[in-house]
Amino acid sequence: MKAIIPVAGAGTRLRPLTYTQPKPLIPVGGKPIISYIIDQLVEEGVNEFVFVIGYLGEKIKNYVEQTYPDIHKEFVWQEKRLGSAHAIWVAKDRIINSPEVAIFFGDIILDFNLRAILDAPHSVLAVKKVKDPRQFGVVEYDEEGKVKKVVEKPRIPKSDMAMVGFYKIKEVDKLVSALDFNINNDIRTKGEFPLTDALMRMIEEGVEFKTFTVDNWFNCGKKEVLLETNAMLLDKDGVIGTEDYPAFENTIIIHPVRIGENCEISNSIIGPHVTVGNNVKIHRSILSNSIIGNYAAIKEIILQNSVVGNDAAITGLRQSLNIGDNTEIDFSLSQQSNS
Repeated sequence: MKAIIPVAGAGTRLRPLTYTQPKPLIPVGGKPIISYIIDQLVEEGVNEFVFVIGYLGEKIKNYVEQTYPDIHKEFVWQEKRLGSAHAIWVAKDRIINSPEVAIFFGDIILDFNLRAILDAPHSVLAVKKVKDPRQFGVVEYDEEGKVKKVVEKPRIPKSDMAMVGFYKIKEVDKLVSALDFNINNDIRTKGEFPLTDALMRMIEEGVEFKTFTVDNWFNCGKKEVLLETNAMLLDKDGVIGTEDYPAFENTIIIHPVRIGENCEISNSIIGPHVTVGNNVKIHRSILSNSIIGNYAAIKEIILQNSVVGNDAAITGLRQSLNIGDNTEIDFSLSQQSNS
């Protein structure tokens, strides 16, 4: 099986983090988002990959080539970001001769039985029940529970089952035909070519889809979701940071924590739920529920619920006080005004 991973998005909702780093490379739970996707697929025997890259694509290409030298990989540039279907369409020549293809969008993390989907004898849409279906592509079912319709961000949803960004397609020729038809005839939804519309055309032409409900879906498009995902992944069995870290000077580690290589940490408290990248310097600081990028430098500050990008430098305030009896000082108001 061949996997196609679209990673050309600009990640605008995560700016300023994504001005210099593509969203799939943001570390969560100790490794970049895209590594969860590749690792899951490789573990189940998938070894052929097509990456659709665009915004900051060279960084993704370099990361994949250096981290996964043994997989067969191709990179296709999406010059214009015209929607998820367009991303697949620009790579159609790389998948047209495949007996089946897995599509896995590169900015999500899924907790699911991938093996069961790959072994299914039919095409599969991975889904999850959501509170507000208007934000997603949704699946509608008939009276017998069969997929009858898929709709992109419906104004009045008739279903609360959202497609989560993983698809197994057995009828690859019909997928390519549907993509060609919609794009060549400029059939758009809200100005773009969503994959949902191509899937709907396949349904209209008789392709039968089954759905598979995932256990957990982390759509890492906002800071709050990144931090929530980071905490949950660190909490999972097998991911809790119990490694033998170096003896950092006068430092307390409150697990679960992930600390990268070549870090300098002293006189600090790290954790819980903190991911620290490589070559990070942390001195006289307290960090909790945060993600710290590579080569960041943090000094004399308390950080919580924070995401710090690569190469960022943060220095807090130091005070020298001589306080008399019955005195109360509250620095919280000045901190809030500067937040």
